Amino acid sequence: MRTNIVLDDEIVKTAFRYSKAKTKKELINEALKELITSRQRLDLRDLRGKIEFRTDYDYKKLRRGN
Repeated sequence: MRTNIVLDDEIVKTAFRYSKAKTKKELINEALKELITSRQRLDLRDLRGKIEFRTDYDYKKLRRGN
């Protein structure tokens, strides 16, 4: 999709320092992918009250292999 946008030069300059992108197009695509990944990540706070922990769980015993 072709789109014309006006970008803040300082933000673009800073973003290039943190990216291996060679072009603005690559930089924008990388930024969009990172945004999507970040927003799709499950927020652990949303799991509050939905997970039930076993009272008999013994991680030390599992480490020993018993």
